[in-house]
This record gives sequence, structure tokens and C-alpha cells, in this order.
Amino acid sequence: MTQAVIMLLFGGAIVKATLTDVYLRYVKEGLRPFLLLAGILLVAAAVMTIWYDLRPTRHAEPEDGHGHGHGHHEPRVGWLLLLPVLGLLLISPPALGSYAANQSGSVGPAAASDYPPLPDGDPVEVSLLDYASRAVFDSGRSLAGRTVRLTGFITAGADGRPMLARMVLTCCAADGRPIKIGLAGAPIDAPADAWVELVGVYTSQVGTDPVNRAPIAYLDVRSWQEVDQPKQPYA
Repeated sequence: MTQAVIMLLFGGAIVKATLTDVYLRYVKEGLRPFLLLAGILLVAAAVMTIWYDLRPTRHAEPEDGHGHGHGHHEPRVGWLLLLPVLGLLLISPPALGSYAANQSGSVGPAAASDYPPLPDGDPVEVSLLDYASRAVFDSGRSLAGRTVRLTGFITAGADGRPMLARMVLTCCAADGRPIKIGLAGAPIDAPADAWVELVGVYTSQVGTDPVNRAPIAYLDVRSWQEVDQPKQPYA
């Protein structure tokens, strides 16, 4: 029975998270249908198990006429397993932030043989990974003369100065790694983990992540403002 109740609560927690935006703190958006299906299957399996355990059964008596009932008792300590499941159901943990970014090396910018022109309009919204790739491997040619807008959270660099970061997921939060952008120009006094929107231009300055020696592109910040965490916090 304990296992069935745990499955029911765990499946319910998955379904609840998937029907809201909470699941985006754990996995990429494209995995939503599979996560929802897994939650529904867990709930269904739990309900069937509970029904099977609670249904009335007949116990045959021994031939000597003396029945000896042997009830199956699960160890009470098993119910302690409900605590982490209830925590998952009732508490929504924050998305990975500055602490995780400081512990991992920056994702290396993606090299490409050709970078298409940026869309029309200034400032143009650019992802941190796209900006870093254009700045490092294209030497900023596709960024020249353009004003860009980057959105991410604040984390501290090795020198204590603020950097812009965003976690990149391959599949789920367990494999999340940061993409970091160094900041020059206008000073930023937002605290760690604060989400900010920066408007700036390309600068040829390039740093090195001390964790894994990956190149770090810089942005010459012209203006900035704090914003709410986006619906999809991961890149």
C-alpha cells in the first residue's frame, strides 16, 4: 500500500507540474508530452494497485477448522518516503541560478561556417549562446553596427564583477551548464540571481572562464533593467 500511495502522489506531482509551467524548471519544453504521459501512467498504476489491495478477498480455512490469519504489515518507516514526494508536490524549487553557474564552466560558443544577418530593428533580441558564438567565432562581424538585447541572470565572475548567465539544458536540469557573458560599459549593481535585460553593443574584449578555460564574449552595456524571470528560464 505504501508504494502505491507514493506512486499516486509522485504521479500527481508530475501531472501538476506539467499542467503548469513548473516542469520547465526541470526539463526542456519539448519533453512536456512525455512527462505528462509518465505522470498519468503512474497515477493509473497506483489507483489499480490500491484497488487490488483493498478489494474484499476470501481466505480458505485449514482442514482442522482453525483459521490462522496472517495480515501483511508494511514497516512504518516506509511511510517516511512520502516526505520527499510531498515536498515535490507542495514546494516548487527555483530554477538553477548563480550558484550552479559558478560551479560549472561556461558552454563553449558554437562555431559555424556562416552566420546569417540579424533580424531588422534595434535593439534586436539575441540569445546569449548566439551572441557568444557571433562574438567569438565570427569576430563580431555580424554584430557590427547593431544594438542587441540580452536577457539572463546576474552571477559573479572570478574577479567578483557581475556577469550575465543563462543555463543551457541538453535534456534536464541535471545536465544544465551555463553560458556566460562578460559585461563592460555601464555598471550594473543588481544582486546575484536577479534577472536583467541588457541593451548594448559588441565589444572585441574576450575573457576566459577559469573553470574550464572556455572563451567568454563581452557586451558593452549601454542600459539595463531588472525583469521578472521568464517563463522558460533555460536556454
